[in-house]
Amino acid sequence: MKLILIGFGVVGRGFAEILLEKSDDLAARHGFSAEIVGVATASKGNLYHPDGLDIAHLLRAAETGSFADYPESEPLRRDWDANDMILRGSADVLLEASPTNLQTAQPALATCHLALDQGLHIVLANKGPVALDYGRLRGKADAKGLHLRYEATVMAGTPTMQLAEEALAGCAIRSARGILNGTSNYILTQMESGMTYAEALAQAQALGYAETDPTADVEGWDAAGKVLILAKALFGSSLTMHDLDVCGITGISAEDIGQARQSSRRYKLIAEATPVGGSVSPQLLPLSDPLASVGGSANAITLDTDLLGEITIIGAGAGKLETGYALLSDLMAIQRGT
Repeated sequence: MKLILIGFGVVGRGFAEILLEKSDDLAARHGFSAEIVGVATASKGNLYHPDGLDIAHLLRAAETGSFADYPESEPLRRDWDANDMILRGSADVLLEASPTNLQTAQPALATCHLALDQGLHIVLANKGPVALDYGRLRGKADAKGLHLRYEATVMAGTPTMQLAEEALAGCAIRSARGILNGTSNYILTQMESGMTYAEALAQAQALGYAETDPTADVEGWDAAGKVLILAKALFGSSLTMHDLDVCGITGISAEDIGQARQSSRRYKLIAEATPVGGSVSPQLLPLSDPLASVGGSANAITLDTDLLGEITIIGAGAGKLETGYALLSDLMAIQRGT
């Protein structure tokens, strides 16, 4: 399986590390073999080699901040951008792991459409294209007999979409509600232990859970993007970001947390998708709710089904290897034809 990888930040490097470490085991146990033939980035440069790039060299070059240190090897191309690799190269799958843009989904969205037009399967860690243009991407992929997979976009490698779309096939899912942003969940957990919001945010930033500008996380927009993905993939919704009710955690005080504790309840930022709408809001949950027990940076989702009732899955919602694994699991599903 020949791969073009867009973006080589935390997720791309995590995926490359998994391939480097597990390639022999994956081949022996699952008959799975893949090579990265192209990598396109906005900051490190671009590399394409039809016979596959050396992953160890690729990772070492990325550590320096530039692919200029990747060794020469004919016929290596450094002057091809992502479009060149898709149009002029030879690949089976496009992996999109560049930074998410929830306003326009560009430039990733245009790249995904081009790849589908050229007969490549798509695997996404980038939420933008699926959140904003799922219908057209799905329609084009289905018309061409191609796979469109996006496990990494909701809860990293925790198999949320595979559970909902494959393992629960035959069930009707009535709603999906969960904790889909680890930064906000970490802050709320630390506030419950006695920190102020500002202290908890500073600690989350120091640990790398929160960005310098945490707006997307703490005001609910990251979770809102995941709501759109769930609504469109599970319910065929045509919702846009403007249709969602979105409220973050910035208005929750230490006093609010204390009052919740006294009433045996707990604040969680809950993202919910149903057949008729979606929302993100801080909610007071009874301690008996499985989501109430999810602490730290963990994510969780509860799927309400007609045949099995409520099913909750808890796991990592971010991380280098965790999200890198999601790309691998999607690739293995493509190999199986599922």
